[in-house]
Amino acid sequence: MTLRQPPLAAVHEDGGAKLTDFGGWEMPVEFDSIRTEHEAVRESVGRFDVSHMGQLAVTGPDAGRLTNRLVTNDVSDLDPGEANYAAITDESGVMLDDTVVYRPPEAWSVDADYLVVPNAGHDAEMFDRWTAHRDEWGLDATVDNRTEDLAMVAVQGPDAGDRLGAETDVDVGELSRFEATVADVAGVETLLARTGYTGEPGFELIASADDAEALWTAVDCQPCGLGARDTLRLEMGFLLSGQDFHPDDDPRNPYEANVDFAVDLDSEFVGRDALEGVDVEGVDEQLRGVELVDRGVPREGYAVTTADGEPLGTVTSGTMSPTLGHGIALAYLPTECEPGETVRVEVRGEPKKARITVPPFLS
Repeated sequence: MTLRQPPLAAVHEDGGAKLTDFGGWEMPVEFDSIRTEHEAVRESVGRFDVSHMGQLAVTGPDAGRLTNRLVTNDVSDLDPGEANYAAITDESGVMLDDTVVYRPPEAWSVDADYLVVPNAGHDAEMFDRWTAHRDEWGLDATVDNRTEDLAMVAVQGPDAGDRLGAETDVDVGELSRFEATVADVAGVETLLARTGYTGEPGFELIASADDAEALWTAVDCQPCGLGARDTLRLEMGFLLSGQDFHPDDDPRNPYEANVDFAVDLDSEFVGRDALEGVDVEGVDEQLRGVELVDRGVPREGYAVTTADGEPLGTVTSGTMSPTLGHGIALAYLPTECEPGETVRVEVRGEPKKARITVPPFLS
C-alpha cells in the first residue's frame, strides 16, 4: 500500500529525517535524536509536522447540530475562535477516536463553521460517519475532507510564544488554552491555536498545504519527529488513539480512559445513554500510570501483575522517560488498585518492580 505523503515530505527528506509509517502516512520519526528533540521541547522550543492529522470542515445551518451529536463534549456553546477536546463514541459508549473541534474565526478563508480534527488515518472513516449520520438525521450540512489540502505544524515548548511571536502579527500571549485566531505568520494566512500534545505551552498552526514549506521555515527551531512526540505525550499521560484505546482490539469508554472530563451528559450525542449508565455504575478498570522502580523499559503488551504474579492488566503505552530517567507506562488496571501500590511489570519475561500512579507523570 502506498503511504500518504505530508506536504513537507520533500523538506523532511532533504533534512535527513528518519521516516516511519504512522496511520498510513510516511512521517518523520526523528531528525537528530528522540532525546535531543524531547529536551528541546521541555526546555526551549521545537516544531513538529502534524499534517497527518485529519481535517474535516463542516458547514451549513446544521453544522453545529450534526457535530454536537457526534462528539461527547458540547460544541454548541463554542464561540468563533474557541475549541474543545472530545471523544467520538459509538452507541455503546466505546471510543472510536478522540478529537479537537474548532469553531474557526469568521476571518479564516477556509469555509468551515466547525473544523473536526481526528487522528491520523481516521479522516476517511470520520468523513463517512459525519455524512452518514447527516443523511440519516436529515440535517442540512456539508462535510468536506480537507486533510490533503491543509498543513498543520505544532510549535511547542516554554519558548514557543517568543519564537512564534517574532513571525506573526498577533499577540500570541493573549491566547488562552483552546483559543484560536487567524494570523499572518511570515506572510502565510494561518489558523493559530493555543493547543498541543506535549504538556508544554505551545501552538498548532493550520494553513494551506501550498504554504507548508513557508510556514515550516518561518518558525525555524529544533525539528522534532513522532518519537519525541510520543515520549512527550506519554510523560503527560495523554492518550494515543489506536494504542491506548481501540474500538475492536481494546474497546474502552471515556471513563475507563480517564477522559470523562470531555463527556457532557447534558448534550445529546451518540453513546450518551450508555455513558450515563457508566457514570452511575462506575467502571471495573481505569487507565493508570505505572512507574518502574527497577531498571527496565516497559513496552506495549507487557503484563502488569501483583507482586505474587497475579495478572492485573497490560501495558498500552510505555517508554523510558527522558525527563525522569526511568520507565513509565500506561495500563488499564482494576479500580481497586490504588496509587502508590507496588506491582510488577514483566519486561522481557522478567518481573520488574513498579508502582501505580495517576498521570501526568510530570508535576
